[in-house]
Amino acid sequence: MTKRNKIIYWVATLWLSLGMVSTAVVQLMKNPAEVEMITKQLGYPVYILTIIGVWKLLGVVAVLVPRFPLVKEWAYAGFFFAMSGAAISHIIMHHGMGDVFPSLLLLLLTVASWYFRPADRKLNFN
Repeated sequence: MTKRNKIIYWVATLWLSLGMVSTAVVQLMKNPAEVEMITKQLGYPVYILTIIGVWKLLGVVAVLVPRFPLVKEWAYAGFFFAMSGAAISHIIMHHGMGDVFPSLLLLLLTVASWYFRPADRKLNFN
């Protein structure tokens, strides 16, 4: 792995982790603005905040700890599905880019972190 790719990986992974942890905390604390967005504007039940918040925290742990490449793959997949689902939900409800952009940014960071991850963090099929 080149030095450039290692830097890209760690910058993307740390920003992804920070974004996931911060949004998970907001979701788990049931911030009134977040509850309003999820329930009234998007139409999801409030308990989804707890489920997604816990999954995000577990996903960050999985992505950051060494080894366990299969668990990392599942974490990246979960981040991809959660962030693409969030972006699509906002787009379907005709929300502005201010609501869509955070999901797209975390989606981009998910893909960058996954793509540039070191060999020891990938599944080995050999």
